[in-house]
Amino acid sequence: MATEYAIIAGGCFWCTEAVFKQINGVESVESGYIGGHTENPTYKQVCHGDTGHAEAIRIGFDPEKVSFGDLLDISFATHDPTQLNRQGNDIGTQYRSAIFPTGAQQAEEAKAAISRAQSEHSDPIVTSIEADAVWYPAEDYHQDYWAGEGQENRYCLAVIPPKLQKLRKRFAAYAVSE
Repeated sequence: MATEYAIIAGGCFWCTEAVFKQINGVESVESGYIGGHTENPTYKQVCHGDTGHAEAIRIGFDPEKVSFGDLLDISFATHDPTQLNRQGNDIGTQYRSAIFPTGAQQAEEAKAAISRAQSEHSDPIVTSIEADAVWYPAEDYHQDYWAGEGQENRYCLAVIPPKLQKLRKRFAAYAVSE
């Protein structure tokens, strides 16, 4: 079957990338920027928060092994979808919780995933669904960050292992064996 793609934002892309690289059926994960108004934004521009882009990941996946809905459920379980324009200490619209559907079916599945997530949270889910946005890959040094520099970055060491624990605890059937 052909590879399908999901684009999800849930805070720092280093942290979300690390989670989704651990999922059976995920064939690729690319960090990048989406949902803004500046063409070909740089990390520095996005970090300043005035381009309108979110830090996001573009996931290539085999739908026979993991569904788009499963990927969304994993995303909701490994970030806080009730925080508006932030994740923990990362504050700004570039850290928003958002789903960027590639078509009408993904948009419907996104609505259903938000409903499922809302049933698990007392605070409102603030995850947005943003269609027709242009994807821009992040600079090369952001790709596969956790596997390289991230292992020595204090921020990543504080944020990523708890996300991976949540993944393995709640979605063990999808997690790659250690």
